[in-house]
Amino acid sequence: MSTTATTTTVDPFVHPALFYRGAQQYLDGTVPFVREGLAAGEPVAVAVPAPNVELLRDELGAAASGVRFLDMTEAGRNPGRIIPGVLYAFADLHPAGRVRIIGEPIWPGRSETEYPACAQHEALINLAFSGRAVTILCPYDLDGLAPSVIADAEMTHPLLVDASGSRPSRDYAPERVIGRYNRPLRDPADAAALGFSPGDLGRVRDFVVGHAGRMGLSGERLEDLRLIASELAANSLDYGGGSGTVRIWSENGHVVMDVSDAGHIVDPLAGRRPVDPRQRGSRGLLVTNLLSDLVRVHTIQGGTTVRVYFSA
Repeated sequence: MSTTATTTTVDPFVHPALFYRGAQQYLDGTVPFVREGLAAGEPVAVAVPAPNVELLRDELGAAASGVRFLDMTEAGRNPGRIIPGVLYAFADLHPAGRVRIIGEPIWPGRSETEYPACAQHEALINLAFSGRAVTILCPYDLDGLAPSVIADAEMTHPLLVDASGSRPSRDYAPERVIGRYNRPLRDPADAAALGFSPGDLGRVRDFVVGHAGRMGLSGERLEDLRLIASELAANSLDYGGGSGTVRIWSENGHVVMDVSDAGHIVDPLAGRRPVDPRQRGSRGLLVTNLLSDLVRVHTIQGGTTVRVYFSA
């Protein structure tokens, strides 16, 4: 009789959710995390809403000088920007050794329109950093967030931390959250629409700029939307069946534009990975995430809609 030894590979990526009530529990859960990282010589970044940035700065005192702070309400206004523009942007600067990040992408005041993208973002972190020596601690305000948000956090984080200690999540299933929030997007009542095909990129740009300008968008933001319209339409021509439809309308103080085609985005991290400038191929979704105030995507076999929001 013979025996075979087996080994289990433990993913070096650690992704706990911190459930807190009030400022003291917030500090109790975050400050030791930061201090332990600094004591171990690990680079530490904190990307949280501005009031919590100030709370942590004050509590850390002189140690705050060793931490990279970001206001998540600005850097992460679009949840699709957080992985490439915040998390990868910091972790990739420190490829040797462990990196620690506090990221608070969901706070009281996030809108119902934003939330599905937030939940998908938290689920996608697990795919984006699998195999990397990175710890990302995500605080959740139990007093300010709906119970459904906390339930989603238990599905997107393999480890849960609260005032009573830490425990593995019994409900961890990030792929279910990715799928749950891949929802059809509500059709606007009053959108202007333009169908396009090869040779029409100039028409798409002019159509979007003309309507967005009349809705109050101007300057650099108008140029950003022009670029996004061109990139998304080019994606449709290259990967979405060779044609598509662009729509634009005004909604709750935003200029909203979407592009629909017959394609299917099969890579859940499309538009969230940094791209080498020397690499050939489309960067349309990455550019869209980096420049927009919000991006929502619905994709199934035979059809994709990418919708962007710009504050007017």
